[in-house]
Amino acid sequence: MTTLLAFIFAIALLVVFHELGHYFVARLFDVKVLRFSVGFGKVLYTRHFGNGETEWVISAIPLGGYVKMLDEREGEVEERELPRAFNRKPVLQRMAIVVSGPIANLLLAVMLYFFLFTYGVPGIKPVLGEVAPNTPAAAAGLHSKQTIVSIDGQVVPNWQEIRWVLLDLVLQKKAAKLELSTPEGEHRFTVLEVDSLTPADLDGDFLQKLGLQPYQPPVYPVIGKLVEGGVAQQAGLQVNDRILRIDGRDIALWEDLVNMVRSHPGKILNIELERNGVLLKLSLTPEVSDEGGKTTGRIGAAVHIDKAAFEAMLTDVRYPPGAAMQEALRKTWETGWVSLKMMGKMVLGEISLKNLSGPITIADYAGQSAHMGLGAYVGFLALISISLGVLNLLPIPLLDGGHLLYYSVELVKGSPVSEGLWEAGQKVGIALLVTMMAFALYNDISRLILG
Repeated sequence: MTTLLAFIFAIALLVVFHELGHYFVARLFDVKVLRFSVGFGKVLYTRHFGNGETEWVISAIPLGGYVKMLDEREGEVEERELPRAFNRKPVLQRMAIVVSGPIANLLLAVMLYFFLFTYGVPGIKPVLGEVAPNTPAAAAGLHSKQTIVSIDGQVVPNWQEIRWVLLDLVLQKKAAKLELSTPEGEHRFTVLEVDSLTPADLDGDFLQKLGLQPYQPPVYPVIGKLVEGGVAQQAGLQVNDRILRIDGRDIALWEDLVNMVRSHPGKILNIELERNGVLLKLSLTPEVSDEGGKTTGRIGAAVHIDKAAFEAMLTDVRYPPGAAMQEALRKTWETGWVSLKMMGKMVLGEISLKNLSGPITIADYAGQSAHMGLGAYVGFLALISISLGVLNLLPIPLLDGGHLLYYSVELVKGSPVSEGLWEAGQKVGIALLVTMMAFALYNDISRLILG
């Protein structure tokens, strides 16, 4: 239910802002707006406010919306209202009306980012975890617990910012100049090469391909919880016990304990542990468990998490109002530019179409971000609003960018494009959008099935 409500609210907000952009600029140039619809298809609710001439509508399919204006190409117009018809307005006014929708989405993103940077952006400190060997990060001399201070001179306060800055550089196939801070407080500079990445690497976690991952505090083999009547409790294990060795093997991390238990179903394990400073020994036999056709062992124990250690790796990035607005404008511009370059790389075949996402993935991300908190959800709304604005500016017939293309041609040649060319363009636009949506839905379903 949270996912559904978060998705509906996101779509409604983005569509309403987009269409309000068209609506207000149309009214500014005295174009008669016949209908303002949130959604497509069958009309579910309609209302006129006061003596207003605009019909405000909620329709059945909540995946978009539209503003219907008085236009001779869509029906007969009374002579007295011809001056208020969209098609009778000067071409620059028509271009302004068309572009105002995507601009409204970009302005919404600026507003959301301004709120976010004032409220505080939650994130993970840009501290490096273990650097995998034979990766670009290892070649650059990066080490665990170093902090990435800046990339190409741009300060990166968290891992979200690192991902965006490096993605932009990867798309440009440009090496990244990193400023690092060591645990001892020393500063050093190095160059991270990214040209080894392939288009397929961008389908997943490209940071991992570079050898980069956030630092995670070690999780020690300390018992945090026991299942009532489980193997561990029956064997005498207690909360806060620290496992030292199993069958003579040192257990340094909780992962080591899990691996030993899972790999010894039904076999006796001799355990050495520390309890309140006292060394103890006991034995237990992991019960046999079937997980997807694979036999594993389990003992009914959960780890004790040092919350303070993990919370110390979190950060809130916030700015005073003036700086927050500056950061909001920068973030919107950079995100939009990276999104545009990603789309261009897809068209050229340099990046897989697997990066396209449809409504199912968007709904999933809406739900996940809503569960994570207000900051994460606002950031999600800003990102989707930018994507919607950029997408609508593409020169594809049916989209706002396609109309801008037609009007630009009209501006140059001094007369509108022919009806035949307009109709042909609409058919091409429908084909392109249907194909794009088919790919997006296929990717959505693939992610659901294959994870």
